[in-house]
Amino acid sequence: MNKHDFHSPQAGQAILTPGGYWAFIPAPLPPEISYDPGLVRALSRADAALSELSGLGRHIINPHLLIASYVRKEAVLSSRIEGTRAGIADLLINDLEAAESAGSADLWEVRNYVAALEYGIDRLNSLPLSLRLVREIHARLMEGVRGCHATPGEFRHSQNWIGPAGSTLVDAPYVPPPVDEMIDCLAKWELFLQDRETFPELIQCALLHEQFEAIHPFLDGNGRVGRLLITLFLIERGRLSQPLLYLSAYIETHRQEYYDLLQRVRTHGDWNSWLHYFLNGVEETSKQAVRQASELMDLREQLQIELRNKPRAVALIDPLFINPYITASRAAELLNVSLPTARQALRTLEESGVLQEVTGRAWGKTYVATRILNRIENAAG
Repeated sequence: MNKHDFHSPQAGQAILTPGGYWAFIPAPLPPEISYDPGLVRALSRADAALSELSGLGRHIINPHLLIASYVRKEAVLSSRIEGTRAGIADLLINDLEAAESAGSADLWEVRNYVAALEYGIDRLNSLPLSLRLVREIHARLMEGVRGCHATPGEFRHSQNWIGPAGSTLVDAPYVPPPVDEMIDCLAKWELFLQDRETFPELIQCALLHEQFEAIHPFLDGNGRVGRLLITLFLIERGRLSQPLLYLSAYIETHRQEYYDLLQRVRTHGDWNSWLHYFLNGVEETSKQAVRQASELMDLREQLQIELRNKPRAVALIDPLFINPYITASRAAELLNVSLPTARQALRTLEESGVLQEVTGRAWGKTYVATRILNRIENAAG
């Protein structure tokens, strides 16, 4: 790390460590923010879009139909940023199989992300967002996957760095705080996390996310945990009624800008450019999520009308919005009927054009609701 790249005492300082390399110590939050007219407008637009999305989560008839697909999209896209290549369809098929041994390493990483987010949301009922909860989420995220050797659920006990493959502590573009300084930085980060009076929630959320990534407290999984914390923070503060905001879609599309702006905060103290990026992401993603939710619910209503005289087929529509892939055994379980009766219901859906068989087998067939899957995949960007 080149100490001369870091020009802003307000952002933090580069220090020479006993190991002979330079590392960066971020200054405690909050920084001094310049609320220029452009930032005020960006905050107002993001606030309004997020409020509309949160209201949708409160008033939609069955929000779980959306939550299931939205959480999976967030998991796929957040993991994709870290190089994981599993897709939405891969995850849905793997969920249908529901076997502990099923799935590739990439799929396990995505499934762990879903589990970590669902765990975090549930845990907020008994534990406030805190360093303790951050560690618990990390433990679930890293369980049994690549990086599981990297002390899941524990903050790092050694130095890490951020840079391209082959970089070292000496030449990496960014080296987070050494362990002793990291512990102090985390304590101050948690104090700012507990502040409920000083900043608008979206501004505070953006500041917390940037500094969490600057501290980089885990040996692996920092990016995914940092993105999980966005959703959990907004839910805890009452700004999101349901986990319907998947900011990873925006970050994946503007990935290099994301990395560049995080680094520019550290090197130049350019908080405002980062805040504009974050607020624009919240606005764009919230508006897109509202549109996609409307399209999914319109499709649900259309299918229910088309099948209104076929009650068993109608009863499978909502489960297909949670997972568009289905088998006869899964249908029998959902309908609480025999396998022959379940196969008849699937045949009705196939004849109506709702389902398509995808295995080509005579037995052990798997079907997919193509229209539903297409809407979910299009929503994933």
